[in-house]
Amino acid sequence: MISIQRIAMISLHTCPLATLGGKKTGGMNVYVRELSREFGRRGIAVDVFTRYQDSCAGHIHQALGDNARVIHIPTGSSAALDPDALYPHVPEFVANVRAFADREAIRYDVIYSHYWLSGVAAHDLRAAWNVPVAQMFHTLGLMKERIAGDPLGLTTRDHAETDIMAWADRLIAATPAERSQMLWLYRAPRRAIEVISPGVDLERFHPQSMAAAKTRLGLRPEQRMLLFVGRIEPLKAVDTILEALAILKADPTFTAAHLLDGLCVSIIGGDPDDPTHENAEMERLKAMRLTLGLDALVTFVGAKDQDALSDYYAASEALIMPSDYESFGMVALEAMASGTPVIASQVGGLAFLVRDGVNGYHVPVREPAALADKIRRLLSDPTERERLATNAAQSARAYAWPCIADRLLTTFAAMHIR
Repeated sequence: MISIQRIAMISLHTCPLATLGGKKTGGMNVYVRELSREFGRRGIAVDVFTRYQDSCAGHIHQALGDNARVIHIPTGSSAALDPDALYPHVPEFVANVRAFADREAIRYDVIYSHYWLSGVAAHDLRAAWNVPVAQMFHTLGLMKERIAGDPLGLTTRDHAETDIMAWADRLIAATPAERSQMLWLYRAPRRAIEVISPGVDLERFHPQSMAAAKTRLGLRPEQRMLLFVGRIEPLKAVDTILEALAILKADPTFTAAHLLDGLCVSIIGGDPDDPTHENAEMERLKAMRLTLGLDALVTFVGAKDQDALSDYYAASEALIMPSDYESFGMVALEAMASGTPVIASQVGGLAFLVRDGVNGYHVPVREPAALADKIRRLLSDPTERERLATNAAQSARAYAWPCIADRLLTTFAAMHIR
């Protein structure tokens, strides 16, 4: 058994300190940040290695608390780059990580790498340091390509993920469904896979007064908010939310019951004021909102940090996640911990987290009429909503970060290089 005293956490393409809701920021950033904090609280030294970008305030940050550092490593230019554009710079990243460790005379007990690009880097660091590697992908390229209907043809990412699954000493799957996808699509070694879900910060996300949260957000007491949180990209299916709202707005029974009165929908993520080609999905959704006559109903509020998110969850009637694909869905877990029911498509981690009729509702993918029906049901029955909210908060307790950290440390201690 390994004694775990120091961990190298690799998050090459995205920094755990970045604001959530951007193009390449989301659940993985939260995972790396919160897990590093939890390990640090236990006296375990954690160095999170990530790429230096123009937005970074410096090369080394102690923002994660005692024993945990975020170390920004020069890698190519400091401009924002997609993972494919970063791939040729992986050797430079590895060389600079090794140089940093050599300067500080550090030896790590385990490497924990996140996303395929970090896994590529971890392979070379494993050889240089002779320490085992645990890998978590957070999303699987072959699954995303299948869901999006991309033409057949293996990409650099697909080849890299297949290779990583063949050599990594342990593969961490977020759900049993992801484990099955690893076995089916990549022929991953069965014994190398451990199912350990992400966690949630129960000190930050917990049930609180909806009225007080509304006041902090500047909402009127009679307003009722529905919420989406995530990256603004086609696979998140925000357009399904807009289509469902248009159905409800045109339904005379919905309006006659005054369910439209005071209703507002907040879309958190992206930058609604950036009309560049990088923001094509946001611009498409804004145009769709106008076409469907939803301007007074739907607001694109941009990216928000987690402190603000806790108020949005608490002030909401429900979080809506109609995604085509989610490997886990950490915002769903955060909402549940806040006592907010989730209406979600039955895919990936959402099928695992959300229990239909127990702590939220499932809806079929890309069926706005079904989504509209669940929204109508939840808004028209406060007692039902309260029951779902209570069950959601109770379900989330099993995912507290200390519990997740315990399981990971047990897994790390038993690892050895295959």
